[in-house]
Amino acid sequence: MRKPSIIDRKELVQRHNVRQVRLDPKSPVSVGNGEFAFTMDLTGLQSLPGSYPVGARGDLPPGTLLGTQAQWGWHSVPPEQPYELAGSTVLYDSPRGPVPYVDMVGDIVNDRETDTSRAETWLRANAHRLDLGRIGFRWVTDGNEHPLEEADVTDTEQTLDLWAGVVTSLFAVAGLPVKVTTACHPDRDELAVRVESPALGAGLVVGIDFPYGSEAWHDAADWDSPAAHTTVLGEPTSSAGHEGADAWPVHRELDNSRYLMVINGQNLAVEHTGQHHLRIAPASDGPDGTGILDFSVSFTPSGDGDCIARGTHRPAGVAPEASGHAMTGHGVGLSPSGRVTAAAAAHWPQFWSAGGAIELNATKDPRAQELERRIVLSQYLTAINSSGSLPPQETGLVCNSWRGRFHLEMHWWHAAHFALWDRSELLLPSLRWYSTVLETSRRTAKAQGFDGVRWPKQVGPDGRESPSPIGTFLIWQQPHPIYLAELVYRANPSRDVLEEFAEIVFESAAFMASFAHPTPRGFELGPPLIPAQESYGSIRTNVTNPTFELAYWQWGLRTAALWRARLGLGPVEEWSEVSEGLVRPRVLNGVYAAIDVEPFTIRTDHPSMLCALGVLPQTGLVDPAIMRATLNDVLDDWDWGSTWGWDYPVMAMTAARLEDPEAAVDALLLDAGKNTFLVNGHNRQTDSLPLYLPGNGGLLAAVALMAAGWDNGPDRHAPGFPADWTVAWEGLVRAP
Repeated sequence: MRKPSIIDRKELVQRHNVRQVRLDPKSPVSVGNGEFAFTMDLTGLQSLPGSYPVGARGDLPPGTLLGTQAQWGWHSVPPEQPYELAGSTVLYDSPRGPVPYVDMVGDIVNDRETDTSRAETWLRANAHRLDLGRIGFRWVTDGNEHPLEEADVTDTEQTLDLWAGVVTSLFAVAGLPVKVTTACHPDRDELAVRVESPALGAGLVVGIDFPYGSEAWHDAADWDSPAAHTTVLGEPTSSAGHEGADAWPVHRELDNSRYLMVINGQNLAVEHTGQHHLRIAPASDGPDGTGILDFSVSFTPSGDGDCIARGTHRPAGVAPEASGHAMTGHGVGLSPSGRVTAAAAAHWPQFWSAGGAIELNATKDPRAQELERRIVLSQYLTAINSSGSLPPQETGLVCNSWRGRFHLEMHWWHAAHFALWDRSELLLPSLRWYSTVLETSRRTAKAQGFDGVRWPKQVGPDGRESPSPIGTFLIWQQPHPIYLAELVYRANPSRDVLEEFAEIVFESAAFMASFAHPTPRGFELGPPLIPAQESYGSIRTNVTNPTFELAYWQWGLRTAALWRARLGLGPVEEWSEVSEGLVRPRVLNGVYAAIDVEPFTIRTDHPSMLCALGVLPQTGLVDPAIMRATLNDVLDDWDWGSTWGWDYPVMAMTAARLEDPEAAVDALLLDAGKNTFLVNGHNRQTDSLPLYLPGNGGLLAAVALMAAGWDNGPDRHAPGFPADWTVAWEGLVRAP
């Protein structure tokens, strides 16, 4: 039984509700459930997509932050001919002889793909994540429908109530007041919308537009290919689960992608007014003369094809009886939108009341309030974007980056914190995904002459690697599933956990042991490889023994061996030989180098050597005194403009483990461009990467370690925070 809370969690959460009274082009808010999310502007819908741009890349125009996305929503453009990874496979010399790697004829320069072949572009861009539809207000004059402009919307005020998961938007259009309530069902891909306004009788309607899938890096929607897809509005029927409501099915087909949208509502007029455009309006005025438009829209994949089956993920705290169409208790007798809103309002207090909490507002240091805000908003953002049945893309379900394909080396940063905050149920769905790509990853390892499985880097649901001069040479994603599984076990130390993830853990370790090769110095890593700090991509044929990866190899193999012992299995001698026989990281001028060959350390991108004692606990390969000097060296002189959002939590975790809590807090709040957390909680990086969930997840992992401590750490309250801070915390799990 959970102990009574010592923190007033409702007050903690609601003092960080997101309230905006003017349009901020960088800070839309979203509602979602981990499998589906809807991002809106100040109208509570997606009426002003051009006002919330995702920066252009190359010759492509900007995209928009206002996406409607689901974990199952994927699409592939039909290729002109069959494209295979074999066309990009190159043999690289290694200590074991020639090894095939999926490379790229083109290159990636300043995050831009250059001189790629059509085959490589297709393989990198397909499958890509879909924008399922844009739902926004329109204005009808003399029968002609027009989009709203930013100048049309005045007197704006919008509040995201984090405790209820509901957004309330107030504004005026044509001088008439409008109130919009927006919510997402916690366990179905269903969006609720309630509009109350006399403007509904004067020309205000809701339009829904559907795009084609896009191969663009930064944009999930192609609006210029109307002939390439179909939108069919079916006849209305009685709405299941919504007494007295009608349901209009909308069938969508894009090549081999098919999905169904259903509009549920009472007193609705739904029209198909364009090839890929629907109009929703009230069939009549409300009983008091005030216009009311109350409806929900649900999305589901249909048939076989590029849209995959929906995951069975259930967010924290949602009981089955509270999430079905025939709800009992919450929402009985309510309208379609009322039922969804009631389900959200029942779910989110349970989410916030379960798992961990950290409260800092009693601290006099003015930085504490800002850190607490980032902590609360990051919990919400990762819950709706990063807790689904696939590892998330860096921009979650808000908009596309890397075409919506996800990066397995980022999975730890998205999701490790769930277990540390005692919300393992939100990590489990994406961790289970690895079992679906075991065979694909086993074939990759075997083709390269290695045992076990070699996890890919940039992938879609099928786990197929993408051609790249960088991604396929990374190795630091390999121990991630071991670490994530270990965190789940620490939060729930049961044999069931061990048995479920044993194959993933053991196959990961088998590759790691066989990848290391013996030399007179000891077991070494590479070449070829590229470390987590990708600054060494151009010398991948020579790179050896990155500091972080060496420590991660030792810790991962030791942890896999511990799993065998827990299951009563005998040890694997090779794992022990490699883990205890690894060469030590290179030390130059009293600090750890990034790699073991010249130029040893380039002072750009991730200072990943710090991860070796920060993300990781103490290992036999790392000397804390040298790591302390390395941290100071990084803090003294690093190119902050080239770093990324998770680098600041890295520094904080390293400082905390080295018992320097002042430096830990300083790192989390360091004044740097990519350590910006916007009013909506997004960790902004660049115009074309306008949010970065690894920064949010990394922050949560760091503060959990700083509050709850770590194995063999100081025996004092909140050891990673300064002694003069008042830190209240509960429900967190001690880090390794």
